[in-house]
Amino acid sequence: MTKNAQQVEVMAVIGLGLIGGSIAKSSYLSGFANHTIGYSLNFSEARLGVELGVVHEAAQTIEQAVSNADLIIIAVPVRAFESILFKVKPFLKKGAVITDVGSVKGCFLEAVRNVFNELPSFVVPGHPIAGSEKNGVLAANENLFKNHKVILTPHEYSAEYPLQLVRNMWQAAGSTVLEMSVAHHDEVLAATSHLPHLIAFSLVDTLAGEEDSQEIFRYAAGGFRDFTRIAASDPVMWHDIFLANQDALLKVLDHFNEDLNSLRAAIENKDSQRLLGVFTRAKVAREHFTKILSGQSYTNIMNTKNVTFKMKPGGSVKGKIRVAGDKSISHRSIMLGALADGVTEVEGFLEGEDSLATLQAFRDMGVVIEGPSEGKVKIYGVGLHGLKQPPGPIYLGNSGTGMRLFTGLLAGQNFDSELTGDESLSKRPMERVAAPLRLMGAQITSSEGGRPPLKIKGGLPLAGIRYDMPMASAQVKSCLILAGMYAKGKTVVSEPAPTRDHTERMLNGFGYIVKREGAVASIKGGGSLTAGKIDVPADISSAAFFMVAASISPGADITLEHVGLNPTRVGIINILKLMGADIVISEQKEVGGEPVGNIRVKYAQLKGIHIPEDQVPLAIDEFPVLFIAAVCAEGETVLTGAEELRVKESDRIQVMADGLAQLGVRTDVRSDGIVIKGSSIKGGVVHSHGDHRIAMSFAVASLRAEGDIQIEDCANVSTSFPNFVELAKKVGMNISVEGFK
Repeated sequence: MTKNAQQVEVMAVIGLGLIGGSIAKSSYLSGFANHTIGYSLNFSEARLGVELGVVHEAAQTIEQAVSNADLIIIAVPVRAFESILFKVKPFLKKGAVITDVGSVKGCFLEAVRNVFNELPSFVVPGHPIAGSEKNGVLAANENLFKNHKVILTPHEYSAEYPLQLVRNMWQAAGSTVLEMSVAHHDEVLAATSHLPHLIAFSLVDTLAGEEDSQEIFRYAAGGFRDFTRIAASDPVMWHDIFLANQDALLKVLDHFNEDLNSLRAAIENKDSQRLLGVFTRAKVAREHFTKILSGQSYTNIMNTKNVTFKMKPGGSVKGKIRVAGDKSISHRSIMLGALADGVTEVEGFLEGEDSLATLQAFRDMGVVIEGPSEGKVKIYGVGLHGLKQPPGPIYLGNSGTGMRLFTGLLAGQNFDSELTGDESLSKRPMERVAAPLRLMGAQITSSEGGRPPLKIKGGLPLAGIRYDMPMASAQVKSCLILAGMYAKGKTVVSEPAPTRDHTERMLNGFGYIVKREGAVASIKGGGSLTAGKIDVPADISSAAFFMVAASISPGADITLEHVGLNPTRVGIINILKLMGADIVISEQKEVGGEPVGNIRVKYAQLKGIHIPEDQVPLAIDEFPVLFIAAVCAEGETVLTGAEELRVKESDRIQVMADGLAQLGVRTDVRSDGIVIKGSSIKGGVVHSHGDHRIAMSFAVASLRAEGDIQIEDCANVSTSFPNFVELAKKVGMNISVEGFK
């Protein structure tokens, strides 16, 4: 065989059960192996494998199987590794590679060391995370490993060629290949695979021994059947696994027993909160960790980068809708509710990725949270000092707001913590919050350029400071105010221009006084929060897309209900009115300290303006869609003083300019803004760069486009506006979506 890691001439499989048979069949069907040889202790099984097309050749002896093999797969029970390897060793072809499929890697390497008196470079331990309760060669399935993970555990002497060869074999089978240390693999599998099987076997055995066992099994519901399905697995195989992975399994079993005893005590003592804590955490844990491992969003509506919006030109904007709940208030309702004394009930909660990330973070820190269900959340607060150390890094998905606010909050805790996020968030700078927190006494480390992950040292005393922010940022201000609750003395934050004040308003609503004097906000440490009810208004940032859509679409008439009208957030309304928009606000009232009202928008011919710089902080998130309004306006629109736009989910000035250029619109990009002249909008393909607001803005542009617009990389729309597509269709926009999973 030539040293080509892409394929092998001859592959031998020792053990033609489900796993061995499936990889043999897959390998030759995929073209990875030109010739496959199967060996089984029962020769009739190997012969049947030929008849079924699982292997090309049935070997009667191990010598016949391996003497000409370039790659040998050991697919036998884990306690048989050593005896098989002893038989294989004398007949190994020079340059042959050995791998296995066992679920205990320490056991395999111990067997290898006993046989070869070393760890040869040509041995690559592997474990496919796939299977079924079916056994034998009859169960062989060439698609068994598609879209499943395979873990390779190379040892310190593993050579690159054998490792790459085995990796390519599994990739040819359709698997995702990961690498892990042997010890870590065995610990992880003890928890995720071995313990569940042990519990399933034990539970079925226990119930089978009950006096009314027949009745139990006769009336067993689907949940019981689903859970105990794995008890139908091969008893001999699992007997071997449990003994082979004894230490790791006993460790996780002891932990499980402790938690089970705690749960028993909660039931005995009717500890409702303890039970809810276990059940609510468990309900979301499986999907939560799946998202972390895959780098996906918390929501499933758009969980792939391949999501594309396809927009037909024209359409109308008419009707009455309520957009998603305010993300900023949703974030803070969870944070302050968790730190309050008592139970906080939230309505109108935004079930988008960012808010769900915040919710999960507090669950990880021991807070019991019911929901969300139809926008309702119930939070059992633990008090300002009641948070517990999370079991690992806190994963915040794509939530820049969440990470910045959490940094301030966690700086005051008595435990160490780490904040991580997805690929997009990991590129965003966090030094603007880390630097002033260090002045307060916090110890925060970050990756190069001040980027996540952020590691925060717990147990350090914080001292209040006066901080004059170099640029207007509600996130920085809120971060320092939250840290100020834990600081000795007074924390004072001065901002160069007004920013949204949700944090101050909500803290006051929870009974923790934040003083506001002009551009200065201040808070004293050592206070407390009292739980209450929160009604989250509709998000004006989400409403903004439909406000602009109606303003630029002839004949449009839309009413947006129960929209938050916080004075620090109404820049979008003020700017559109200056441009000549027809906007009427009605049914104004105050809910939970936040002003709300209905916004009616009709079509009007807009005109270009020089946007007042005092309005920039009040509309910082809405500028991408305001750029679309500017394109549809008569004359020239000039934006200055908007440097903040360059450090959002994307460089929103440049990304919008690039997208407009693709649609035939010329702009003049400046360091702190942009100049846009009114013009026609052509069709074309634009890229959102994973920025939800960019994607939705170009969707709005289609209302005035002369041709189709295709918007790439729209997955993150679910971050802030999960039902945008649904509402866009409802009011009359011509939108379709490709790429849903």
